[in-house]
Amino acid sequence: MPAGTHSPFITVICLGAVQILAWGSSFYFPAVLAAPIAADTGWPLSAIVGGVSVGLLVGGLISPKVGTLIGRHGGRPMLAASSLLFAAGLAGIGLAPSLAYYLAAWVVVGLGMGAGLYDAVFAALGKRYGQGARGPITQLTLFGGFASTVCWPLSAFLLEAVGWRGTCFVYAALHLALALPLQLYAMRGPTESAPDAPAVPVIASPEPATTARHETQILILLALILSIAAGIGSIVVVHLLIVLQARGLDFTAAVALGTLFGPAQVGARVVESLFGARYHPRFTLIASVALMAIGLLLLTSAPAILALAVILYAAGYGISWIARGTLPLAIFGATRYPALMGRIAMPSLIVQALAPAAGAFSIEHLGIPATLMLLSAFAFLNVALTIALSLRVASAQSRP
Repeated sequence: MPAGTHSPFITVICLGAVQILAWGSSFYFPAVLAAPIAADTGWPLSAIVGGVSVGLLVGGLISPKVGTLIGRHGGRPMLAASSLLFAAGLAGIGLAPSLAYYLAAWVVVGLGMGAGLYDAVFAALGKRYGQGARGPITQLTLFGGFASTVCWPLSAFLLEAVGWRGTCFVYAALHLALALPLQLYAMRGPTESAPDAPAVPVIASPEPATTARHETQILILLALILSIAAGIGSIVVVHLLIVLQARGLDFTAAVALGTLFGPAQVGARVVESLFGARYHPRFTLIASVALMAIGLLLLTSAPAILALAVILYAAGYGISWIARGTLPLAIFGATRYPALMGRIAMPSLIVQALAPAAGAFSIEHLGIPATLMLLSAFAFLNVALTIALSLRVASAQSRP
């Protein structure tokens, strides 16, 4: 741990609280507020929900630059800027007199997403703790898994108390009064540790130059795998209740089953946090894509096993975010990690932004059974790609 910094535990607690607010006031924003906004303004519901897609798209486009800046200056300036951007964007949404202004405000929120959600924070932790960042990255995702659990009820309460515009203003104030001080406090001190500081003895090494000869192939494979996983994940999260109802459940039962998603994500992340130090992160990615593929396939099966399908899929989706943060660190080392995280994140965030609309198009024109089979095919393709990546990484890191 760098001299003059907090322990990783304190850093994770502070940044984890911020992640709950950041995800809850951006990615999970429309779940509670979209319908009331539409009812109050008359704007199309699809366009209101599309604000999140605008934000994700902007976040993806700026992620390479964000990673480069974190690599040069550490995470403190960028994470602090994200709180300011979230506050400005949410205030803009609350003030928006028209749909055009509303979507423009989401551009500002998107800048905050690119500068302050998982990928940026992973890069900041990698910059600060070097190879020792695997533990903090894993622990941080435990907090993010509770974003909907905390912010959906909070949004519903605020909606009733102060309306949707007031809710936006409260979230903006929380980013300024809570998130900004926490980020500044958590990231104070020196910006980086020695790059060779080991987190996992079985994989720790100096900056792994042996991957250079395969670097382009590894980067392409990793970006492709994470993009496919993000696209599938975005479609399923948005359309899960519709899928469950199409499989024979009524709305109440579908909602009840859907509540298993969050706990299954967090539970899988807890298991990874307890045992992940014993193996290379590439095995986390293999487990992730395999669980997602099996869960999707089971969604096409008998209604009696839908609960198992949701649990397995959510577990795989949950640990995919851990692999997303830890595998590039293990492959490429701490020095180049922030910039490479930005490059890897860009395509997956863009896919994540566009995927819900693609999923809706597929459901409308192909039907839910065919859409599930198509997603399952992509998921099993991802398993094959991940095995190929794992073999390539093992080969590259085993050569002198």
